[in-house]
Amino acid sequence: MTTATRPRRLPRRNSALERLVLAALDEMKAVNTKLLDVRGLTDIADAMIIASGTSDRHVRSIAERVIEKARAAGRRPFGVEGTRDGEWVLVDLQDVVLHVMLPRVREFYAIEQLWDQPALASGTHGGGAPVAAARRRRSPGRAAPP
Repeated sequence: MTTATRPRRLPRRNSALERLVLAALDEMKAVNTKLLDVRGLTDIADAMIIASGTSDRHVRSIAERVIEKARAAGRRPFGVEGTRDGEWVLVDLQDVVLHVMLPRVREFYAIEQLWDQPALASGTHGGGAPVAAARRRRSPGRAAPP
């Protein structure tokens, strides 16, 4: 009897764009940066990067620096949302989607758990709560940020 072995997935290497974004985040002292590989989960991007800023001004500054560095490298953002309020700024760089958020907004929406592969496979949100429970936490009168 032979045992079938699963092919090992090679560790994912960061693209040049991901390295550029991560370097800009580090330069701007972004807090709690997380890189999510979303290939196979969505067609909108290969990676999502989530980071926090310490204030709304810091969140806007981080996003502006990433945009500046991307443009200098010849990568123009497809879209930027949320710069006016500065609580959650989304920068769409086609292959990479960057979310820069205030810690309280990041905790409230918990998008890391929504895109986490084990959570998607089991149909749960983080610690076992259904994904629908995370959606119900949003206040009914408030529109969701980008």
